[in-house]
Amino acid sequence: MVENNISIRELAKLFFKLGVIGFGGPAAHIAMMQDEVVIKRRWLTDQHFLDLMGATNLIPGPNSTEMAIHIGREKGGWKGLIVAGLCFIIPAVFITGIFAWLYKKYGQLPEIQPFVYGIKPAIIAIILGAIFPLAKKSFKSVELIFLAILVLIGAFCNINEIYLMFGAGFLALTLTYIRSPKPHDIHSFVPLALVPFGSTSILAASNTKIFWIFLKIGSILYGSGYVLFAFLDAELVSTGLLSRQQLIDAIAVGQFTPGPVFSSVTFIGYQINGWAGAVISTMAIFLPSFVFVALLNPLVKKMRNSQLFSTFLDAVNIAAVALIVAICIEMGKETITEWRTILIAIVSIIFALATANSIVHSLFWAAQFLVGC
Repeated sequence: MVENNISIRELAKLFFKLGVIGFGGPAAHIAMMQDEVVIKRRWLTDQHFLDLMGATNLIPGPNSTEMAIHIGREKGGWKGLIVAGLCFIIPAVFITGIFAWLYKKYGQLPEIQPFVYGIKPAIIAIILGAIFPLAKKSFKSVELIFLAILVLIGAFCNINEIYLMFGAGFLALTLTYIRSPKPHDIHSFVPLALVPFGSTSILAASNTKIFWIFLKIGSILYGSGYVLFAFLDAELVSTGLLSRQQLIDAIAVGQFTPGPVFSSVTFIGYQINGWAGAVISTMAIFLPSFVFVALLNPLVKKMRNSQLFSTFLDAVNIAAVALIVAICIEMGKETITEWRTILIAIVSIIFALATANSIVHSLFWAAQFLVGC
């Protein structure tokens, strides 16, 4: 049975906790949310969670942050939308701000490689453990399984993930029309995305210009954190506002701090213009996500009730699952390279699949094994 009325305080507690323990990037964050709101708390059904995940992939911005905002809107209305989003973002921004201050003061980052070494295999196990029930729910037909395989192959061929998402959706619509050519209730639709604002010429690192740079990036950026860093390189490094070494160090901060990778812009904003730059850049890059979700969320149930949209959404959902599996495989190739990481991964995935509290157990075992070695 799904719970309907959730207090704002309960939403705040949950998403603040996820913001503190959410290591591993968007796929891991979404896995943690699925564990908390579907399995443990039963706030959403598997299908509804999948629909929100699919809808999130249709708009620009950080997927895990937008999932937090979606869930907040579903369970707490407009207050829940704002509270869930902010509580998920704030821990990462606070921690990143501390690292930004230390970096500017001492000129280097602390040694974090041992932590990253131990935590990454456990994160992969968390993702796989959470995606398994979602995958079972997504495989509704042979056609959808076929689409999942195509998306997986496309991901390994480095095709842009937004093309794979929309491609899967439109291919599903085409197959549906071929199988049953008849009029439908919705004839066309366009994804919620803003048109790029155009090139930003930066003459000085004023707060206004910092705001517009990061607002533009947050409004048009699809894809992973690595795509974000490509945008930042073009907008900041090539214009002389940021050195390439500072950008590389910002990437490192985004990898080993919890919460959304987009919190790296807090680090970058601080390097450019101190605390004012950090606050303004953070507000600007996350603001579009709140707007997009506020616009899209009321449409998700209508999409599910429409035959065309439902077909499209099922295909997008299966594409999202396939992309997460592809991310796990790529992470595994880079991370699980010798016996220690193999053992951490095996132990973690056993706990992830066998226990309800998979996240805590997986991270606990990874940490214990790391300390023991």
